[in-house]
Amino acid sequence: MNARLPQPLPLEPGALQAHVDTAWRERIVPALVDYIAVPAKSPAFDADWAAHGLLERVLQSAADWVAAQKVPGLRLEVIRLNDVQGRPRTPVLFFELPASAGRDGTPAPASGQTVLMYGHLDKQPEFTGWRSDLGPWTPKIDDGKLYGRGGADDGYAVYASIAAIQALQAQGVAHPRIVGLIETCEESGSGDLLPYVDALRARLGDVGLVICLDSGAGNYDQLWLTTSLRGMASGVLKVEILTEGIHSGDASGLVPSSFRIMRQVLDRLEDSATGRLLPASFHCEVPAERVEQARATAAILGEEIYKRFPWAHHDCGGSTLFALPTTTDPVEALLNRTWRPTLSVTGAEGFPALKDAGNVLRPYTAFKLSLRLPPLVDAAAAVQQLKALLEDNAPYQAKVTFAGEGAASGWNAPPTTPWFEQALQDASQAHFGAACGTIGQGGTIPLMNMLSQGFPSAQMMVCGVLGPKSNAHGPNEFLHLDYARRLTASVAQVIARMP
Repeated sequence: MNARLPQPLPLEPGALQAHVDTAWRERIVPALVDYIAVPAKSPAFDADWAAHGLLERVLQSAADWVAAQKVPGLRLEVIRLNDVQGRPRTPVLFFELPASAGRDGTPAPASGQTVLMYGHLDKQPEFTGWRSDLGPWTPKIDDGKLYGRGGADDGYAVYASIAAIQALQAQGVAHPRIVGLIETCEESGSGDLLPYVDALRARLGDVGLVICLDSGAGNYDQLWLTTSLRGMASGVLKVEILTEGIHSGDASGLVPSSFRIMRQVLDRLEDSATGRLLPASFHCEVPAERVEQARATAAILGEEIYKRFPWAHHDCGGSTLFALPTTTDPVEALLNRTWRPTLSVTGAEGFPALKDAGNVLRPYTAFKLSLRLPPLVDAAAAVQQLKALLEDNAPYQAKVTFAGEGAASGWNAPPTTPWFEQALQDASQAHFGAACGTIGQGGTIPLMNMLSQGFPSAQMMVCGVLGPKSNAHGPNEFLHLDYARRLTASVAQVIARMP
């Protein structure tokens, strides 16, 4: 008679969550408080990042914390590469943990595939408008939220990843091989990441599941899986009409305003009445599956899709009015912010401060443009099209230049396999008491396209804590602590279910 194979040790969600909760309360929150206090801005916002040493500081602090956890079998390494000119690239933290059999003798997953866990430690700059009792580098816990720059986007990722691993080991269940890759250049477009991926490719192994903790959530009531990410094309559009400022009483009416020329040039790109991008090449057909998912998500979130933003007028001086979104149809609202291109002006130059503005016709106007692109549009091609569209045949023969500064294509998730779908639903029910939701995100994570191309058969658990009003990149960014704890336990449970 054949010997009976051992039955897998059952995963106990309550115990798993309790272990994660303790890790967050006793070890993760104190580490994140220290992390938030360090202004470790991404290289795009700190040209002297290497000399300042702040990225190195937060990366080394995270490495020291991971080492202090003494996770059995885990190997940890800080990796530093140089570019072809010999200049240092932003460093990465890499860890690996071999597959493990369960404490009851259950074998490790037979596929031999690897789980790749991803996050980043670099931060956006301060921004203005923080609440009077808050600040970007002054961490504060208020009403279950940890405020400060970078905690939610996404400094918590490395700490949550290790806590998920520890919770699995405490349960004694079998788990697959796990590697972690934590970068320090994501907020600058992950320009340094691909060389590290290439250098580590053999050590990454056969990746069957990617867990990216740098995304968002539709609410704080359930697990959310990101199904798409928009791409981005950015650059500076500059209109020059004079070599120096001229008294407006002398020149206006004869010398055209550089601002008016800027408006004419942008009218080639965008319908200012509706916000619709005019070139057809910047659009793509929305896959039918994503439309259906948008309808399902709209049924869950309803008006909260647009009401969650800090609209002007609302609760201001007793006003009952508030500014309006582009649409109040929840389905259209979701598609607008995930599958349709949108132009934003994120910076301007050539304008004096209001207090310094005299009657002078300014010589030039420059705008920083950020063009969010649908997931299936090639970002590099979009930058070239932008340059041709904006520069050609300038009004009044003004000097119009567009200098591209970055391009990152979006991402559309691969089909979900049955085991992954079931694991997500089980984890969401176990730790939130609700079904897992799906949602596209309007932001960009350049790594996801790299990983999808490198590991086309991998399942992608792209998720995160950036729910309503968490406000990454803006003022009053916060990490919702209860959601982060539940998400961490959900991640651990999904890992344990990987075949």
